Amino acid sequence: MSEFTLSDFSVARGPCDVLRDIDLTVGAGEFVGLLGPNGAGKTTLMRAALGMMPHRGRSTLSALPVAERARRAAWLPQAREIGWPISVEDVVTLGRLPHLARGQKPGGADRAAIDKALARMGLEGFRTRIATQLSGGEQARVLIARALAQDTPLLMADEPAAGLDPAHQLGLMDTLAAEAARGRSVIASLHDLGLAARYCTRLVVLWQGGIAADGPPQEVLTPDLLARVFQIRAYVRQTDDGPICQPLGVV
Repeated sequence: MSEFTLSDFSVARGPCDVLRDIDLTVGAGEFVGLLGPNGAGKTTLMRAALGMMPHRGRSTLSALPVAERARRAAWLPQAREIGWPISVEDVVTLGRLPHLARGQKPGGADRAAIDKALARMGLEGFRTRIATQLSGGEQARVLIARALAQDTPLLMADEPAAGLDPAHQLGLMDTLAAEAARGRSVIASLHDLGLAARYCTRLVVLWQGGIAADGPPQEVLTPDLLARVFQIRAYVRQTDDGPICQPLGVV
C-alpha cells in the first residue's frame, strides 16, 4: 500500500504557484531523495503535503486528522534548534506522544523505541545531558532520534544531513537507508548530490514548479539534467562502492 500520494497538487505563495499539478506516489520501502536548486519548492512540497501550508489538490497525509497524521508520518524540519533545557532522553521521548493517550506514560514498547533511536544515533552516553547544551550537530542527531522513535510508516526529513560532520552524515544516511530497507517510506530533501546518488533508491527533481525527473539515481543524474537544472558539470560514475556524483564546475 502506498504511504504517500499527491494528485494534481499545487502550492501558491501570494499570486504565484511555487508548485503546479504535482503527481507523486511513494511506496513502502522507498528512499526518495527530493532534489532541486534553491527555491525549487522542496520544503514547500513536504510542508504542504503534511497540511502545514494551504494547497490545492489531494494529499493523502493532509486529509487525515491531526492525531492520525502524527501516527503515519514523522517530520524532521530544517531548523534544528531545541528550545527547552530538557534531557536528551526527554526530547526523544516526545516522539512517542502520538502513540499515547492524554496523560498516559510511556510503556515498555515506548521505552524500547526510545532506546533503539538513541542507540542508532550514537546517543546512549548523552541520555541525561541537557539538550540545549549540546553542539548544533549533536542537537541535530537528537532531533533525528526523536523522529526515529516516532516509528511511523513514513519519515519526511528536510536537509537531514545539514550541520553534521562527514562521519555522522554517512551514519545518518545508512540509518535512513536501513529504515527504508525494513519497509518504511523515507523522503528527504538533499543538496548533496553525492549522498543522494549513493543512498537513495529514487530521486525526484523539482524545477520550475514541476517534476523535472523521477527515477533511479543512475537515470536521473545525467549530464544534461545536471547542466539544465543545477547549472553544473559533474563526475558521475558507477563504482564497486556505489554511484558517485561529484560536482566539478559551473556551466
